[in-house]
Amino acid sequence: MQLNQYFSETDNSFEFTRQQASDFAKKVAGDFNPIHDVDSKRFCVPGDLLFAVLLSKTGISNKMHFDFAGMVSNGTALHINHTEQGEYSLSDDNEKVYLHVKRSGEKNLNPEFIEHVVKQYVQFSGMNFPHIMVPLMEEKQLMINCQRPLVIYESMDIEFTRLDITTPSVEFTGATMDIEGKRGIVKLNFKFTENGEEVGHGTKRMIATGLKAYDQTAIDDLVERFVALKAAYNS
Repeated sequence: MQLNQYFSETDNSFEFTRQQASDFAKKVAGDFNPIHDVDSKRFCVPGDLLFAVLLSKTGISNKMHFDFAGMVSNGTALHINHTEQGEYSLSDDNEKVYLHVKRSGEKNLNPEFIEHVVKQYVQFSGMNFPHIMVPLMEEKQLMINCQRPLVIYESMDIEFTRLDITTPSVEFTGATMDIEGKRGIVKLNFKFTENGEEVGHGTKRMIATGLKAYDQTAIDDLVERFVALKAAYNS
């Protein structure tokens, strides 16, 4: 995956260009959310890219909780702040926090293991649309704004029962969508397995905003646009 091509590093900080962030979303995650397009007015760096860079620098622990506190724009210099034992955050030069992490247990710092886990997870995570989100919206008969779709990465929990592993794979284990007014709280559940054994599990939590009555025609159009964008990018 060569993660270092998707961010720039100087001294004790790192940052992302629009091109780097957009390339990561599309090439690694298969994520064609328009907020990651280079020319988007609402551009932000993918949460999965923040997650990936952070793990590459700090390792993987048995138990980790990630809170995404804000959207990162291009050219924002970030650094890792160690606050308390087992806690740290990604902040900018004004100490605005964008990602807060709590972790405990043993730690694996092997670069090959970290890159493998990151790639496996990110490729799974990028599948949330349309494969997971569309069936959930159809079930609830509610949908996001198809002209300005916005689904925000809120938090994630990951727990490994053991870290003496090398190439675990990620498997989807189910999803739920709870409605709170015009917001949908989406939870994606997954597990890590190696050689047929479950070695970990996790939950990704997202917020779908601006929900409205479900319209199959509008959803079909959104999916078609997504598929066309992906095909054009990969051609």
